Amino acid sequence: MDEATLLTRQLVQIDSSDPGAYETEIGDFIADWLKHNAPTAMIEKEEVLPSRFNVRAVLQGEETHPALVYICHMDTVVLGDDWQKSKPLAGEFIDDRLYGRGACDMKSGLACAMLAFADMAKQVAAGRKLKHNFVLIASCDEEDYMRGVEQAIRSKWVDKTDWVLDGEPTNGKIRVAHKGRTWITVEVQGVTAHASTPEKGADAIAALAEIITRTRHEVQAFPKHETLGASTITFGMIKGGYRPYVVPDQAKVWIDLRLVPPLSTSRVLKAIRDVSQEIEKEINGIKVSITVDGDRPPIESDPNSPLLSVLKETVADVTAAPAQVGVFTGYTDTAVIAGKLDNHNCMSYGPGDLEVAHKPDEYVDRADIKRVAQVFKDLANKVL
Repeated sequence: MDEATLLTRQLVQIDSSDPGAYETEIGDFIADWLKHNAPTAMIEKEEVLPSRFNVRAVLQGEETHPALVYICHMDTVVLGDDWQKSKPLAGEFIDDRLYGRGACDMKSGLACAMLAFADMAKQVAAGRKLKHNFVLIASCDEEDYMRGVEQAIRSKWVDKTDWVLDGEPTNGKIRVAHKGRTWITVEVQGVTAHASTPEKGADAIAALAEIITRTRHEVQAFPKHETLGASTITFGMIKGGYRPYVVPDQAKVWIDLRLVPPLSTSRVLKAIRDVSQEIEKEINGIKVSITVDGDRPPIESDPNSPLLSVLKETVADVTAAPAQVGVFTGYTDTAVIAGKLDNHNCMSYGPGDLEVAHKPDEYVDRADIKRVAQVFKDLANKVL
């Protein structure tokens, strides 16, 4: 069995769920692995949250920037229930697929990046001189607020000029653009009353339902972007009331927005505020509060990106077919770097199918791992 698949299996068998075990154990494993397999590199850990660290390894080149940066997150979503074919931490092989939490998102991509880095470290140990720095970053908290990559930016582990690639599952395509990601919470305060006399109360759930319905129509009315598609709105979680026979005096919804130009967070906020003011007038006693809890801008592609050019060439060489380029529907560490630093050389390419990420019986095909491992090694050799 190839090295990348075996390393992926080792990583899958370490619980790094977020929330859950988090990244302490897997971060220690990666740092120790790098010390043994890339002894010529400078290796460090930086605390981002209590007992949660980013890990960085650097091979020095003639120029510090632009560096080639492989960044991959260590955390996974929760282990979850309802696994039918395997177990979350088993790392089991079934029909040439490796099953387990994080198998495709993104421990297989992380394994490919680690092995490409170790391969280059061996070449440096044998006397090879690098034109540019080669950096590997294993980040924490990507599955939540992405505080790991934000700390990496603050610590100047990445630069505006760097060439940055992550190993997210991309279904065989190079992903170069992202919808924005905005999280908003809307809380409604009402007035409680007995359900037999609802006119004496103010129904917070009914008010919130109106806000949800009208806001959804507002967002869906905006036109599509030429490459990024349509803006979307998801009401991911809702809470309210406490008894079925009592008029609810409180309700709350958590909203996930994936926005594309021309729609912006400010325009959505205005729409929610306008609707809320209407509801407050219609239902006496209702008060609405709105909080933005994470705002990421959309990232548009740059066809003139030099990283895109060499990555397309490398993928074509490895696969013997033209590289396909597309949009990433999720939001990644590289998207944060692109948005924060205005860096046009940030993209995703990794093993796995994004549609099985976060689900029970998450898996990655062994052939996918081998393909991406080769692309990561060849890309580093071309760039450096």
